[in-house]
Amino acid sequence: MVKEKIILGLDPGTNVMGYGVILVRKPKIDLLQFGVIHLSKYAGHELRLKKIFERVISLIDEFGPDEVALEAPFFGKNVQSMLKLGRAQGVAMAAALSREIPIMEYAPKKVKQSVTGNGNASKEQVAKMLMMQFAIKEVPKLLDATDALAVALCHHFQKGDAKAKSKTWESFVKENPGRAK
Repeated sequence: MVKEKIILGLDPGTNVMGYGVILVRKPKIDLLQFGVIHLSKYAGHELRLKKIFERVISLIDEFGPDEVALEAPFFGKNVQSMLKLGRAQGVAMAAALSREIPIMEYAPKKVKQSVTGNGNASKEQVAKMLMMQFAIKEVPKLLDATDALAVALCHHFQKGDAKAKSKTWESFVKENPGRAK
């Protein structure tokens, strides 16, 4: 049985990306860090993707997470926005996979349900629950940070056994021999 585990939660976006890092030492869950990465200052979409990759790698190097949890894409009406969001998520996943860290994805409703008990909770309700859970004094200006923290906590609550469903680069290559060349 694992005595402690570090989970990195990510809420990928192309303007702002949230991240949250928790340390689970049963029965305690400690907040290590959470925040946002501002991407709108970078001109091209390609440069933003590069920055996402670099920042996720730097978070991994700094905190050494055992697992990474991401918010899965949701369906929107704007196809271009969805495409850009999917790319951001893919780059964040690639960063974790490049370090052989197992990843899991959670639907937004699943994250809200596990943190607040209500799958239709607002971002503000999620933030309030996390403020109580981790004794956070002030609501962050950008709720992308608390969204990412919620993803990490959801992963823990789901028993976060990403190793059982491991998505490492090696397992991807085995499962998709024609796609990885």
